Amino acid sequence: MAKKVSVITINYNGKDDTVDLIESFGRYETYPYEIIIIDNGSKNHGEHHVLSKYSPKPIVIRSDKNLGFAGGNNLGIPYADGDYILFLNNDTVINRPILENLARVLDNNPQIGCVSPKIACWPENKRLQYAGSTPMSPVTLRNENIGFGQTDTGQFSKSRYTAFAHGAAMMIRTTDIKKFGLMPEFYFLYYEELDWCVQIRRAGLKIWYEATSTVYHKESMSVGKQSPLQVYYHTRNRLLFAKRSIDKRDERIYAYIYQTLVAFPKRLSIYLVKGKFRLIGALGKGLINGLIAINKDMNYGKELSSH
Repeated sequence: MAKKVSVITINYNGKDDTVDLIESFGRYETYPYEIIIIDNGSKNHGEHHVLSKYSPKPIVIRSDKNLGFAGGNNLGIPYADGDYILFLNNDTVINRPILENLARVLDNNPQIGCVSPKIACWPENKRLQYAGSTPMSPVTLRNENIGFGQTDTGQFSKSRYTAFAHGAAMMIRTTDIKKFGLMPEFYFLYYEELDWCVQIRRAGLKIWYEATSTVYHKESMSVGKQSPLQVYYHTRNRLLFAKRSIDKRDERIYAYIYQTLVAFPKRLSIYLVKGKFRLIGALGKGLINGLIAINKDMNYGKELSSH
Protein backbone atom coordinates (compact mmCIF):
# COMPACT_ATOMS: atom_id res chain seq x y z
CA MET A 1 0.00 0.00 0.00
CA ALA A 2 1.32 3.43 -0.94
CA LYS A 3 2.39 5.63 1.91
CA LYS A 4 0.82 9.02 2.53
CA VAL A 5 1.68 12.36 4.12
CA SER A 6 -0.75 14.27 6.31
CA VAL A 7 -0.09 17.99 5.88
CA ILE A 8 -1.27 19.94 8.93
CA THR A 9 -1.56 23.70 8.59
CA ILE A 10 -3.03 26.37 10.87
CA ASN A 11 -5.36 29.05 9.53
CA TYR A 12 -5.83 32.17 11.65
CA ASN A 13 -7.60 34.90 9.71
CA GLY A 14 -5.53 33.88 6.70
CA LYS A 15 -7.96 32.32 4.25
CA ASP A 16 -6.27 33.72 1.13
CA ASP A 17 -2.87 32.36 2.14
CA THR A 18 -4.36 28.98 3.01
CA VAL A 19 -6.08 28.81 -0.38
CA ASP A 20 -2.76 29.58 -2.10
CA LEU A 21 -1.19 26.69 -0.19
CA ILE A 22 -3.97 24.25 -1.11
CA GLU A 23 -3.84 25.26 -4.76
CA SER A 24 -0.05 24.97 -4.99
CA PHE A 25 -0.20 21.40 -3.66
CA GLY A 26 -3.00 20.55 -6.05
CA ARG A 27 -0.97 21.92 -8.95
CA TYR A 28 2.46 20.46 -8.19
CA GLU A 29 2.48 17.67 -5.58
CA THR A 30 2.53 14.08 -6.88
CA TYR A 31 3.06 12.08 -3.66
CA PRO A 32 -0.09 10.83 -1.87
CA TYR A 33 -1.19 13.39 0.70
CA GLU A 34 -4.08 14.89 2.62
CA ILE A 35 -4.37 18.44 3.94
CA ILE A 36 -5.71 19.05 7.45
CA ILE A 37 -6.54 22.69 8.18
CA ILE A 38 -6.96 23.88 11.75
CA ASP A 39 -9.08 27.02 11.69
CA ASN A 40 -7.55 28.35 14.88
CA GLY A 41 -10.09 30.81 16.26
CA SER A 42 -10.41 32.94 13.11
CA LYS A 43 -12.64 35.95 13.67
CA ASN A 44 -14.60 35.15 10.53
CA HIS A 45 -16.47 32.00 11.55
CA GLY A 46 -17.28 31.26 7.93
CA GLU A 47 -13.65 30.78 6.87
CA HIS A 48 -13.65 27.06 7.62
CA HIS A 49 -16.75 26.55 5.43
CA VAL A 50 -15.07 28.35 2.52
CA LEU A 51 -11.81 26.40 2.89
CA SER A 52 -13.60 23.05 2.88
CA LYS A 53 -14.84 23.68 -0.68
CA TYR A 54 -11.40 23.69 -2.30
CA SER A 55 -9.87 20.83 -4.25
CA PRO A 56 -8.27 18.58 -3.27
CA LYS A 57 -10.84 18.70 -0.49
CA PRO A 58 -9.08 19.32 2.82
CA ILE A 59 -10.15 18.21 6.27
CA VAL A 60 -11.12 21.42 8.11
CA ILE A 61 -11.28 21.47 11.90
CA ARG A 62 -12.66 24.53 13.63
CA SER A 63 -11.42 25.66 17.05
CA ASP A 64 -13.41 28.55 18.51
CA LYS A 65 -10.35 29.49 20.59
CA ASN A 66 -6.89 30.38 19.33
CA LEU A 67 -4.84 27.47 20.68
CA GLY A 68 -1.49 28.87 19.61
CA PHE A 69 1.02 27.27 17.27
CA ALA A 70 1.56 24.04 19.17
CA GLY A 71 -2.04 23.66 20.34
CA GLY A 72 -3.36 24.10 16.83
CA ASN A 73 -0.95 21.56 15.37
CA ASN A 74 -1.63 19.06 18.15
CA LEU A 75 -5.37 19.38 17.51
CA GLY A 76 -4.84 18.09 13.98
CA ILE A 77 -2.69 15.07 14.86
CA PRO A 78 -5.55 12.68 15.80
CA TYR A 79 -7.11 13.32 12.39
CA ALA A 80 -3.92 12.44 10.50
CA ASP A 81 -4.19 9.29 8.43
CA GLY A 82 -0.72 9.48 6.91
CA ASP A 83 2.49 7.60 7.67
CA TYR A 84 4.15 10.99 8.03
CA ILE A 85 2.98 14.39 9.25
CA LEU A 86 4.24 17.59 7.65
CA PHE A 87 3.58 20.63 9.85
CA LEU A 88 3.44 23.49 7.37
CA ASN A 89 2.72 27.20 7.81
CA ASN A 90 -0.32 28.31 5.87
CA ASP A 91 1.62 31.22 4.34
CA THR A 92 3.79 28.86 2.31
CA VAL A 93 3.58 27.54 -1.26
CA ILE A 94 5.44 25.04 -3.43
CA ASN A 95 6.35 25.16 -7.12
CA ARG A 96 7.44 21.53 -7.51
CA PRO A 97 6.90 18.27 -5.58
CA ILE A 98 8.49 18.18 -2.12
CA LEU A 99 6.95 15.29 -0.17
CA GLU A 100 8.68 12.28 -1.72
CA ASN A 101 12.19 13.48 -0.94
CA LEU A 102 11.26 14.37 2.64
CA ALA A 103 9.53 11.02 3.19
CA ARG A 104 12.51 9.18 1.71
CA VAL A 105 14.77 10.67 4.38
CA LEU A 106 12.62 9.18 7.12
CA ASP A 107 12.29 5.89 5.24
CA ASN A 108 16.03 5.45 4.75
CA ASN A 109 17.33 6.45 8.18
CA PRO A 110 15.47 5.34 11.33
CA GLN A 111 17.78 7.57 13.41
CA ILE A 112 16.28 10.72 11.87
CA GLY A 113 13.20 11.85 13.75
CA CYS A 114 12.45 15.14 12.00
CA VAL A 115 13.31 16.69 8.64
CA SER A 116 12.91 20.23 7.31
CA PRO A 117 13.28 21.32 3.67
CA LYS A 118 15.12 24.35 2.39
CA ILE A 119 12.94 27.43 2.95
CA ALA A 120 13.10 30.48 0.70
CA CYS A 121 11.13 33.71 0.45
CA TRP A 122 8.12 34.15 -1.77
CA PRO A 123 7.85 35.67 -4.32
CA GLU A 124 11.59 36.48 -4.35
CA ASN A 125 12.32 32.77 -4.45
CA LYS A 126 16.12 32.99 -4.43
CA ARG A 127 16.22 34.73 -1.04
CA LEU A 128 16.81 32.13 1.68
CA GLN A 129 15.25 31.84 5.10
CA TYR A 130 16.54 28.42 6.21
CA ALA A 131 19.15 25.92 5.10
CA GLY A 132 19.67 24.22 8.44
CA SER A 133 20.47 25.86 11.77
CA THR A 134 23.29 26.39 14.20
CA PRO A 135 23.23 24.98 17.76
CA MET A 136 21.64 27.06 20.51
CA SER A 137 23.94 29.04 22.79
CA PRO A 138 23.30 27.76 26.34
CA VAL A 139 23.79 31.29 27.72
CA THR A 140 22.19 33.72 25.25
CA LEU A 141 19.61 31.15 24.08
CA ARG A 142 20.08 32.30 20.52
CA ASN A 143 20.91 30.46 17.33
CA GLU A 144 20.82 31.25 13.62
CA ASN A 145 19.14 29.86 10.56
CA ILE A 146 21.95 29.02 8.15
CA GLY A 147 21.71 31.00 4.93
CA PHE A 148 19.17 33.50 6.28
CA GLY A 149 18.94 36.50 3.95
CA GLN A 150 21.41 35.10 1.44
CA THR A 151 20.80 34.64 -2.27
CA ASP A 152 20.53 30.95 -3.12
CA THR A 153 23.30 30.15 -5.59
CA GLY A 154 23.47 26.47 -4.69
CA GLN A 155 25.82 26.97 -1.74
CA PHE A 156 23.48 25.00 0.54
CA SER A 157 22.65 22.14 -1.82
CA LYS A 158 24.11 19.45 0.45
CA SER A 159 21.64 17.75 2.80
CA ARG A 160 22.95 17.14 6.32
CA TYR A 161 22.26 16.76 10.01
CA THR A 162 21.37 20.02 11.69
CA ALA A 163 20.67 21.38 15.16
CA PHE A 164 17.02 22.37 14.70
CA ALA A 165 14.17 21.99 12.25
CA HIS A 166 12.20 25.03 11.09
CA GLY A 167 8.68 25.44 12.46
CA ALA A 168 7.35 26.64 9.10
CA ALA A 169 7.95 23.19 7.55
CA MET A 170 8.88 20.08 9.52
CA MET A 171 8.05 16.42 8.86
CA ILE A 172 7.99 13.52 11.33
CA ARG A 173 6.83 9.91 11.30
CA THR A 174 3.37 9.60 12.78
CA THR A 175 4.47 6.64 14.93
CA ASP A 176 7.38 8.59 16.43
CA ILE A 177 5.05 10.89 18.38
CA LYS A 178 4.83 8.10 20.96
CA LYS A 179 8.59 8.45 21.50
CA PHE A 180 8.86 12.19 22.08
CA GLY A 181 5.32 13.37 22.76
CA LEU A 182 3.20 16.16 21.35
CA MET A 183 4.43 19.66 20.63
CA PRO A 184 4.67 21.61 23.94
CA GLU A 185 1.69 23.94 24.19
CA PHE A 186 2.62 26.16 27.15
CA TYR A 187 4.81 28.43 24.99
CA PHE A 188 1.75 29.48 22.91
CA LEU A 189 3.99 31.36 20.42
CA TYR A 190 7.72 30.96 19.66
CA TYR A 191 10.21 28.34 20.84
CA GLU A 192 7.75 25.41 20.51
CA GLU A 193 9.56 23.79 17.60
CA LEU A 194 12.96 24.39 19.21
CA ASP A 195 11.80 22.71 22.40
CA TRP A 196 10.29 19.86 20.37
CA CYS A 197 13.61 19.32 18.59
CA VAL A 198 15.28 19.03 21.99
CA GLN A 199 12.73 16.38 23.01
CA ILE A 200 13.27 14.57 19.70
CA ARG A 201 17.02 14.44 20.32
CA ARG A 202 16.48 13.30 23.90
CA ALA A 203 14.48 10.40 22.48
CA GLY A 204 17.65 9.35 20.64
CA LEU A 205 16.70 10.74 17.23
CA LYS A 206 18.34 13.34 15.00
CA ILE A 207 17.26 16.38 12.95
CA TRP A 208 17.91 16.62 9.20
CA TYR A 209 18.02 19.44 6.65
CA GLU A 210 16.90 18.20 3.20
CA ALA A 211 18.23 20.43 0.44
CA THR A 212 16.38 18.71 -2.42
CA SER A 213 12.96 19.98 -1.34
CA THR A 214 12.15 23.69 -1.14
CA VAL A 215 9.18 25.42 0.48
CA TYR A 216 8.53 29.09 -0.21
CA HIS A 217 7.48 31.26 2.72
CA LYS A 218 5.69 34.59 2.44
CA GLU A 219 6.97 35.75 5.82
CA SER A 220 8.64 39.14 5.54
CA MET A 221 12.43 39.28 5.85
CA SER A 222 12.09 42.53 7.80
CA VAL A 223 13.00 42.34 11.47
CA GLY A 224 11.56 45.73 12.31
CA LYS A 225 7.95 44.75 12.71
CA GLN A 226 7.81 44.05 16.42
CA SER A 227 4.60 43.89 18.39
CA PRO A 228 3.89 43.68 22.13
CA LEU A 229 2.74 40.09 21.58
CA GLN A 230 6.06 39.11 19.99
CA VAL A 231 8.12 40.87 22.65
CA TYR A 232 6.14 39.31 25.49
CA TYR A 233 6.40 35.72 24.28
CA HIS A 234 10.02 35.97 23.15
CA THR A 235 11.02 37.35 26.55
CA ARG A 236 9.02 34.89 28.61
CA ASN A 237 9.71 31.83 26.49
CA ARG A 238 13.49 32.12 26.49
CA LEU A 239 13.38 31.50 30.23
CA LEU A 240 10.97 28.59 29.83
CA PHE A 241 13.16 27.13 27.12
CA ALA A 242 16.24 27.40 29.35
CA LYS A 243 14.53 25.45 32.11
CA ARG A 244 13.31 22.80 29.71
CA SER A 245 16.35 22.36 27.49
CA ILE A 246 19.52 23.00 29.51
CA ASP A 247 20.47 19.92 31.52
CA LYS A 248 23.43 21.31 33.46
CA ARG A 249 22.34 23.36 36.46
CA ASP A 250 25.23 25.85 36.26
CA GLU A 251 24.61 26.57 32.58
CA ARG A 252 20.91 27.00 33.27
CA ILE A 253 21.63 29.56 35.99
CA TYR A 254 24.00 31.43 33.67
CA ALA A 255 21.20 31.58 31.10
CA TYR A 256 18.77 32.99 33.68
CA ILE A 257 21.31 35.62 34.74
CA TYR A 258 22.07 36.62 31.16
CA GLN A 259 18.39 36.99 30.25
CA THR A 260 17.64 39.01 33.38
CA LEU A 261 20.73 41.19 33.80
CA VAL A 262 22.03 41.55 30.24
CA ALA A 263 19.36 40.85 27.59
CA PHE A 264 16.49 42.59 29.43
CA PRO A 265 18.33 45.88 30.22
CA LYS A 266 19.77 45.97 26.71
CA ARG A 267 16.35 45.55 25.10
CA LEU A 268 14.80 48.06 27.51
CA SER A 269 17.46 50.65 26.60
CA ILE A 270 16.85 50.13 22.89
CA TYR A 271 13.11 50.64 23.28
CA LEU A 272 13.65 53.80 25.34
CA VAL A 273 16.15 55.30 22.89
CA LYS A 274 14.00 54.48 19.85
CA GLY A 275 10.80 55.63 21.53
CA LYS A 276 9.13 52.22 21.34
CA PHE A 277 7.31 52.77 24.60
CA ARG A 278 4.42 50.47 23.71
CA LEU A 279 6.82 47.51 23.85
CA ILE A 280 8.21 48.22 27.32
CA GLY A 281 5.20 46.89 29.22
CA ALA A 282 5.23 43.65 27.23
CA LEU A 283 8.98 43.29 27.86
CA GLY A 284 8.58 43.71 31.62
CA LYS A 285 5.58 41.43 31.83
CA GLY A 286 7.37 38.77 29.79
CA LEU A 287 10.35 38.82 32.15
CA ILE A 288 8.21 38.70 35.29
CA ASN A 289 6.00 35.87 34.03
CA GLY A 290 9.05 33.97 32.79
CA LEU A 291 10.74 34.22 36.19
CA ILE A 292 7.54 33.09 37.90
CA ALA A 293 7.26 30.15 35.52
CA ILE A 294 10.80 28.85 36.03
CA ASN A 295 10.21 28.76 39.77
CA LYS A 296 7.18 26.51 39.33
CA ASP A 297 7.12 22.78 38.81
CA MET A 298 7.57 21.46 35.27
CA ASN A 299 3.80 21.05 34.93
CA TYR A 300 3.17 24.43 33.34
CA GLY A 301 -0.50 25.23 33.49
CA LYS A 302 -2.88 26.81 31.03
CA GLU A 303 -2.45 30.16 32.75
CA LEU A 304 0.88 30.46 30.97
CA SER A 305 -0.81 30.21 27.58
CA SER A 306 -2.87 33.37 27.97
CA HIS A 307 -1.82 36.96 27.61
